Amino acid sequence: MRGGWSAHDLLISVVRSVVPTLPSTVPHRVPPPPGHVGWEPRSVAVERRSPGGPVNTDPTPSSERSTASGSPAEIPPAGWRYATGRAVRGFLSDQGTDLAAALTYYSVLAVFPGLIAALSLLGILGQRQQTLETVMPVLERVLGSSASETIAPVIGSLATAPGAGLALIFGLVTALWSSSAYVTAFSRAVNRVYGVREGRPVWKLRPLMLLVTLAVLVLVVAAALMLVLSGGVAAAIGEAIGLSSTVVTVWSFAKWPIVLVIVLIIVALLYYATPNVKQPRFRWISAGAAVAIVVWIVASVGFGLYLANFASYATTYGAFAGLIIFLLWLWITNLALVFGAEFDAELERSRELAAGIAAERDIQLPVRDDAKIVKGDRRLQADIDAGRRLRLAGRDSADSTGSTGSTGSTGSE
Repeated sequence: MRGGWSAHDLLISVVRSVVPTLPSTVPHRVPPPPGHVGWEPRSVAVERRSPGGPVNTDPTPSSERSTASGSPAEIPPAGWRYATGRAVRGFLSDQGTDLAAALTYYSVLAVFPGLIAALSLLGILGQRQQTLETVMPVLERVLGSSASETIAPVIGSLATAPGAGLALIFGLVTALWSSSAYVTAFSRAVNRVYGVREGRPVWKLRPLMLLVTLAVLVLVVAAALMLVLSGGVAAAIGEAIGLSSTVVTVWSFAKWPIVLVIVLIIVALLYYATPNVKQPRFRWISAGAAVAIVVWIVASVGFGLYLANFASYATTYGAFAGLIIFLLWLWITNLALVFGAEFDAELERSRELAAGIAAERDIQLPVRDDAKIVKGDRRLQADIDAGRRLRLAGRDSADSTGSTGSTGSTGSE
């Protein structure tokens, strides 16, 4: 009790600040009817490291779970060490390398629709041609001359397409829908990191993933504009609006920290908006996002040194060397993102532990929605009941057949 506030009052005030229309009591899980075999009360969190598995039945008192995690005690140094160790072990137990490989697959599916959507947005701003001139040499280096020549007409047509109209809107929506596959896959990966199942129905989840994809693309476009507006383009614009060469020179250096902040915001947005857990609040630059970016930079530099000094991909893969290297780099990028999500999750656990919440086994964050979980549990229970009836019917049939056979043999004697 602090200043007349109980732990329960503190929880309700914090959660209502996130969801103002929240009623006084919100059940985290709605169990199947007690008549179903195997029914048991559900706790606040789904079992850690077992998404889709059995529900945690750890009898943690509800009074220990009711402390709000939005304003916990500061994490002590031991808590940071604890979070780091558990993040590494969680990354291994969650099979982070496999998650990153799956995300790499969806990255490949999303990269070209995302590029088309970004170029469409840049077309509205009148920067499509400049961006295209920057992107095409990069694609040629990554994909090789033959592959880049194949896609060059498709992407090149974007430079001459009208900057507005129904065709642009249709193309943007189509590209956005395709690009959202990566964000949806990322949502599943982070759900696994937090140890929760997806409970949001498709009519609620899909629009959210599209909005997140659109936000990410807008931020990517902003970063691309900053990269495009450099060198001769920046000098020409500066001269046109009366800026001195000193300002243009300062901009050539100042844009990089801004681009880095945009990348951090993109990662933080993915960590906050995609999983089926209610975070206490949105952090524009989360610790996990910062760790992911640092790990990504270090790993990318190390990968570059390896390619420059030891690797011989050109000999092994020939014309496909650029594509293979690009795929490996995407995998490294997703490895860093998955580890950053693990670190954010374990920091949340450390915050809860420092606040006195029993989070040793499960991170005590409520889910955003459990409708799909409840529906899936009830469907599973129905399958179990049907299977039990089938088994009992089979046993009765076997018993009946056995008794008939024994009666027949006795009569023959």
